[in-house]
Amino acid sequence: MGGRGRSRTQRKHFHQSRENVWKRPKSDGSVTGTPDDNKRDNPWEPFTSQNSGFDEYYKEQEIVPNEEWDVFIEYLRKPLPAAFRINSSSQFYIDIKSQLENDFMKSLQAEDSNGCEVEAVKPIPWYPDNLAWQSNFSRNQLRKNQTLERFHEFLKLENEIGNITRQEAVSMVPPLFLDVRPHHFVLDMCAAPGSKTFQLLEMIHKLTEPGKLPSGMIIANDLDVQRCNLLIHQTKRMCTANLIVTNHEAQHFPSCHFRRNHSVDSEVEIDQEIGIRQLEFDRVLCDVPCSGDGTLRKAPDIWRKWNAGMGNGLHGLQVQIAMRGVALLKVGGKMVYSTCSMNPVENESVVAEVLRRSEGSMELVDVSNELPELIRRPGLKKWKVRDKGLWLASYKDVPRNRRSVVTPGMFPSGNALVETSEHNDETASKPLSKNSDENSENGVDLIDDSVAPTNNLEAEVSTLPLERCMRIVPHYQNSGAFFVAVFHKLSSLPSAQKQSENCPRKTHSCNAEAENLINEVKGDSNWEDTDLISGTDDPISEATLDVDVLGTDHSKKCLENERTETDTSPDAETGVKTTAGKRKLQIQGRWRGVDPVIFYRDDYTVGSIMEFYGIQDSFPFKGRLITRNNDNKHVKRIYYISNSVKEILELNFLAGQQLKIASVGIKMFERQTSKDGTAAPCIFRISSEGLPLIFPYVTKQILSASAVDFKHLLQYKSIKFSDFVDPEFGKKASNLLLGCCVVVLHKDGHIPSNGCEEKENLVAIGCWKGRTNVTVMVTALDCQELLERMSILFSTDENKSEAEPVMPKVNSSTLDAGAEANKSEAETN
Repeated sequence: MGGRGRSRTQRKHFHQSRENVWKRPKSDGSVTGTPDDNKRDNPWEPFTSQNSGFDEYYKEQEIVPNEEWDVFIEYLRKPLPAAFRINSSSQFYIDIKSQLENDFMKSLQAEDSNGCEVEAVKPIPWYPDNLAWQSNFSRNQLRKNQTLERFHEFLKLENEIGNITRQEAVSMVPPLFLDVRPHHFVLDMCAAPGSKTFQLLEMIHKLTEPGKLPSGMIIANDLDVQRCNLLIHQTKRMCTANLIVTNHEAQHFPSCHFRRNHSVDSEVEIDQEIGIRQLEFDRVLCDVPCSGDGTLRKAPDIWRKWNAGMGNGLHGLQVQIAMRGVALLKVGGKMVYSTCSMNPVENESVVAEVLRRSEGSMELVDVSNELPELIRRPGLKKWKVRDKGLWLASYKDVPRNRRSVVTPGMFPSGNALVETSEHNDETASKPLSKNSDENSENGVDLIDDSVAPTNNLEAEVSTLPLERCMRIVPHYQNSGAFFVAVFHKLSSLPSAQKQSENCPRKTHSCNAEAENLINEVKGDSNWEDTDLISGTDDPISEATLDVDVLGTDHSKKCLENERTETDTSPDAETGVKTTAGKRKLQIQGRWRGVDPVIFYRDDYTVGSIMEFYGIQDSFPFKGRLITRNNDNKHVKRIYYISNSVKEILELNFLAGQQLKIASVGIKMFERQTSKDGTAAPCIFRISSEGLPLIFPYVTKQILSASAVDFKHLLQYKSIKFSDFVDPEFGKKASNLLLGCCVVVLHKDGHIPSNGCEEKENLVAIGCWKGRTNVTVMVTALDCQELLERMSILFSTDENKSEAEPVMPKVNSSTLDAGAEANKSEAETN
């Protein structure tokens, strides 16, 4: 029964669905042969891999030398090799790298030498420390080759665990040029799907001393809520307390200025003398939304959709995002601007416009000597703009009726001076033809490739050092295409008012066009690794781009109005309006549909947790615990944050909660809701994500298991005390307090009582000590991964000697209990 106001799905709706571009039409005139032959033909055909407009456009732009064009196009039509990175902060990263070098690499090379057409897996030469790998094999080879099948299963498991990240090779390049250090505050402006964010997290954790958290942190932002969820899922595998995921328009990302007159509820207990007064970043990654034609090898549907108008429509939004990144960058900091597009209008022209608007406060860094094994081309210094079938060499060639779409910043010189000409006057006086209207879709002007160029003007040449940009092309190292530019901030930006006067823009129409373009490009393709975000919804003020949000009187007035509206809003619980001095920011929150971020202040619960697990006082607990539930009596999960994240959260409260936080911190403790859980002295168990961080400081509720008992726990999930191979282990387990415990794999049965560094190298899992048994509290994937790790950690002889004891007798009820506990853990994780 359908409710009022809901429409029912009917058969006619299926007839109205969009055309299936994968299926060949029955009336296709290309089908030849007898009718019977046609019936036997495969009704599915691959995407087309050519576009005459694409060829004409990029030949004219000279993105590769003429003699390389055929090879360039040939590579664009080939499937993209699979690439992945090893997580250098993983406990097992050395073992994984060794397995790749000594097992898969040699096995596949041996099969290749025996006549099998299999390209061996190999490290990417330009990525440091052999941590990035690449392989090229087809699905047919995967089905027929057992070694490849085993390799593929290895990739899937390690990727899900977080030990490796599957990522396009060229997508790994931008973070490498940021030179991230553990103390840096980093902003990833358009972060989804999260592979680059994960890479940045690896960098700050790898360079940090063992047993310590990085003093820096990363904010990963994305506009689209669904892509934010993908970003959270991707970065969750890192198990880090130094990450905040936000949901904002990149060009409007708030700077969270400290407000001295802002009052916070007394329960918040925020230190009014926090170290930062506004959000500024040492490093900014500006991987902007783009037309994505550099990903043609993995998204061949772009061949069909591509047109020059896609890049023109995104140019304005890209400049705005880049300028906001520059505004949020500290003096002396670095920003990387990158796209997966080959279009100079989205690349060099954006870089040139940023340099012009910054008026000497930004410089383009020459990084040609860095990563010498990465083969690249220098950036272009000259290009043309194509609009409505016309090639335009400079802004003076733009017809008057197109000057709101084609802006001066798209051209190499950026010169807005227009010389009146007969051609422009005549063009402006003519109404748009019917054909022109047909080429405008959703307000976005598309190119008409059937119209021949009307001029052959020489392109302008930029005087800026754009050759310092880098272009990565597919045929140099069998990869996708990418564009990267590295900026260094020399001084503060000029005033916003001056920029607004000199560079007027129709920002609202630009963003509407950008949104339609991105939706068109995304289509039905798999964009999991393509860094696109949806467009913007609101008009953009130029003042918010070139300086901080509070840089002008207009923005201050808007912010004061916003504060007034918030200050007089009704309380979520009582419905009573509260004044500015009594606002309950933590309880009420600002963002609709987003759980509030609340500092956890229940001293009694925290004290019982510390006592139960024997957590050393050296572990920094104070002010580092948060929840997303405004009812402290029914908190299910407690998250842990680093000191740098704590500072930003405090600043965010004092700034009026300008940050819309989708995810923050690492889940450290979780309430156990089972029957045994309510009877335990401590109802909070240590989560799988938080265990590696807190375990070096835990002194109670620890069991040391032999390899065979550890293996049996992973296999059977739940084992009675009397069924352990080592009777002493079962006895020690029975003597523990009811509740969560940590089982450690250790050869000699000794657990170091002191020394966090030694504890970090131990393999440990969270378990639940029940009344009669021990149950594993980790996911099935974690169990599978650890079982495979054990086969590497211990020699074959050791496994044989330990396998001699009889397997424990596990009854069905015990197995069911273990399965339920494992299922519960998987759901909460």
